[in-house]
Amino acid sequence: PHVKRQCYKKFINQHINQGMSQTRCDNVMRTRQITESTSNQCKETNTFILVSAKEVKKVRGKSLQPFPVVNCKQRNKRLYPHCEYGRSSATRYIVISCEQSFPCTFKVNIDHAMFPAVI
Repeated sequence: PHVKRQCYKKFINQHINQGMSQTRCDNVMRTRQITESTSNQCKETNTFILVSAKEVKKVRGKSLQPFPVVNCKQRNKRLYPHCEYGRSSATRYIVISCEQSFPCTFKVNIDHAMFPAVI
C-alpha cells in the first residue's frame, strides 16, 4: 500500500494541474521539482492533465474521452533549477499505467485524429 501511495502521489505531482497554463511551464516544473528520475537533469518532456486527480483515476489504461493537456518540452540542456521549457496546449486522449487501480505512470497523449489508428 505504501509503494502504491508513493507512486500515485508522484503521478499527481508530475501530471495533474487543473489550473495549469502554457505560460507556467518553467515555474511549475521548478516548484514541483520535476526532474529526470533521481537526477538533477531537467526533464525532457512533461505533460500536465488539466482535470482533477479524481477524473484521471477513472482512466484504466486508455482514456475513452480526450482531456485538455499542457505539454512542457525542454529548450535548454541545463541542470535543475535552471530548466527552460517550450510549451503547447491541446486536447488529447491519454494512456496511463495503473497499480492496483491507481494511476502511476503517464505513458502518452494521442491526437484525436490518430487515436483509432494508434490503439
